[in-house]
Amino acid sequence: MKIFRFFELAYLAIMCFFLYQAYEEWGKEDSRSILYLCFAGVAVFMYFFKRNFRKRFDANNKDS
Repeated sequence: MKIFRFFELAYLAIMCFFLYQAYEEWGKEDSRSILYLCFAGVAVFMYFFKRNFRKRFDANNKDS
């Protein structure tokens, strides 16, 4: 489904946003920049998780 693909790309956009925020905050407040990097890591994990889920979902729909 196309909506699943959209959410995959949204996670990549969220990752880019958090990486930018971490870059901007790096010299100011280190704990906040590390938090942004953790959020970016979670967004990357969610991207691959959703992609794997979508591929399995598509494969199951082709079989039926």
